[in-house]
Amino acid sequence: MSENKMGVMPVNRLLVTMSIPMVISMLVQALYNIVDSMFVARLSENALTAVSLAFPAQNLMISVATGTGVGINALLSKSLGEKNYERANKTANNAIFLAFCSYIVFAVLGISFSRTFFAIQTDVAEIVDAGAQYLIICTVFSFGMMFQITGERLLQSTGKTFYTMITQGTGAIINIIFDPIFIFGLLGFPKMGVAGAAAATVLGQIVAAILGFIFNRTRNKEIHVTMRRFRPDAFIIRTIYLVGVPSIILAAIGSIMTFGINKILIAFSTTAATVFGVYFKLQSFIFMPVFGLNNGMVPILAYNLGARKPDRIIKTIQLSAIYATAIMLLGILVFWIFPRQLLAIFKASENMTSIGIPALRIISISFLFAGFSIITTSVLQAFSHGFLSLSVSMIRQLVVILPVAYLLSLTGRLELIWWAFPIAEIVSLLLCSNYMRIVFRKEIKPLYGVAASAQGTSL
Repeated sequence: MSENKMGVMPVNRLLVTMSIPMVISMLVQALYNIVDSMFVARLSENALTAVSLAFPAQNLMISVATGTGVGINALLSKSLGEKNYERANKTANNAIFLAFCSYIVFAVLGISFSRTFFAIQTDVAEIVDAGAQYLIICTVFSFGMMFQITGERLLQSTGKTFYTMITQGTGAIINIIFDPIFIFGLLGFPKMGVAGAAAATVLGQIVAAILGFIFNRTRNKEIHVTMRRFRPDAFIIRTIYLVGVPSIILAAIGSIMTFGINKILIAFSTTAATVFGVYFKLQSFIFMPVFGLNNGMVPILAYNLGARKPDRIIKTIQLSAIYATAIMLLGILVFWIFPRQLLAIFKASENMTSIGIPALRIISISFLFAGFSIITTSVLQAFSHGFLSLSVSMIRQLVVILPVAYLLSLTGRLELIWWAFPIAEIVSLLLCSNYMRIVFRKEIKPLYGVAASAQGTSL
């Protein structure tokens, strides 16, 4: 089999061609997140709050799917770089099995604990009722999301990111189209309210999952996905989760942080928690492109690690950090110049606007440092240093953001709470700089000796 493009194409062109489809699809994903909340906001502020409070639970599901996907990416791309095609196929088949297992777990949890999850956060009956309906639908039909993300990771692992743009984009467009139809009961459909937003979301995910399956069967020739005579492989699963579990925990920590911040903010008002939820919707427009860049970067790093090409690894990391920082700087400008207009998308009241403008401006200061940190944590995952990546997230969100936010809340001044985010990002930047030095010394630098030895042998 000829050399994969990840080992021979000029690095800048490779990173751009692999990342651009992911960036586009991530932007579409961010758009449907905003459209989702925009339509829900037309129902009432309580409806918007219900969707905002559901975010930690939804994020936990996404964390498990994407975290497992990071492990799949790292092992599958490395196997291809080493020309170990049998292990690559086993990795793909075990990935499908793990997606099914994850779905069963979340379906059971959603049915059993959705109402309790909202009742812990607020005693407003309207929010609890709407939120529970929303979350039950998202969990019971989460097989769409699990198989969608897994299918996309298989495509990404072999460099076929164009097809992931199609799956994600199609799913998002279906969500956007059916949001108003299901929420408001258009075209003869019953008016479902907040539950309609969940129904549109899972419909888009199911269609995207079907497309992902088709593309992997017909376009992804470097791996062969089949569940015939399948048996779970303990070594493959253990290797996937060696990288994936820290990544899952890393992403899940965000759910814990969000849940904690919501509790702190609700002590001031439900509107403050709604503003925080709106911020997360808006910041996805800035962070999603960087995550798309990450999704293009990780398989390149893993492949060239397996192929022992250190120069390509270093250049990939450098370019990714530069692009990520540029995206974040653009985000700061938007949040500082247009905060009122951004909040108006969600039909913000004067009270919500007065809380939201300082919130968006203060939190966005953290963007200045976040780009480098996001790239670094993905580099750590690609080199199987998942626990270093995990420590960055744990320290940033649990050791800094939550305690600092709580202490600032004791002043009784809501606007001071937002400063916890820039403070935490500075700490994260310092940690990431140190960890990158460790990765270079232990992982990348030794590859130069291996490459020189191989060249001498060939001569």
